[in-house]
Amino acid sequence: MSEISNRRSYILTGVALAIMALTWLILVLMHPEDQWDSLAQGPGAVVALLGFSLGAIVALVAVIPVLHPRALALIPVALVLNIVLGQIVGTNPLPIPLYLDSIGTVLVAALCGPRAGMATGALSALVWGTFNPTVVPFAADYAMIGLLAGLAPWVTRRWLVPIWGAFVGLLSALMAAPIASFIFGGTAGTGTGLLVSFYRQLGLSPMSAVYAQSLSSDPIDKVIVFSLVLLIVAALPKRTMREFRPKDAAPKAVATNTNPA
Repeated sequence: MSEISNRRSYILTGVALAIMALTWLILVLMHPEDQWDSLAQGPGAVVALLGFSLGAIVALVAVIPVLHPRALALIPVALVLNIVLGQIVGTNPLPIPLYLDSIGTVLVAALCGPRAGMATGALSALVWGTFNPTVVPFAADYAMIGLLAGLAPWVTRRWLVPIWGAFVGLLSALMAAPIASFIFGGTAGTGTGLLVSFYRQLGLSPMSAVYAQSLSSDPIDKVIVFSLVLLIVAALPKRTMREFRPKDAAPKAVATNTNPA
């Protein structure tokens, strides 16, 4: 029965990823010029809201049956952490070209696995979008960060984690830049916006400036985020780590321990 549930979870995870990827592609191809002052205003906003909401729901349906109750309790805490830090850094004109809005997502992914990280990332963007709608189109990017963060070697080769964070940041930059450029024309009034302006002054086109900003900021941001989460994970007892693992991991551990007998 557990194998059937686990297989269903993986299938639904794939479906959720496909829905979010398709929504992201439609937004990029549409090049919508909506006014994102409120959710569901304009065709691009409707596509983002419906597509990413459906993807997040499917992801949660895939993840909830295989997670430990403690892991489920951790997700709301992660959402608050993402939104509070992201809102503070993203809405204040700080001269720091960082985001720091995925610490909660990466923490859930490190403790509970890639599927939980993916669901947390997508859900974070949607919850945050209720009062900051411009975040919603980046839901696929947040989901990808959570998915890839769950694949990092948090226990086996911890020295690789910051390097993995830089890799995730690079992919995140390539995924987020088209949304930032096509839908919002870049960013303004924040540290990342200042960096876009700097690249524009160097003679780069608006789109190239946004890509340059993303490629400059995202890898550094993710190295910091992954390193902070690594410190948290390293300080936790191994028993706590096991309790946060998905249910489908438990039978394997039991089987390994009973083989010698």
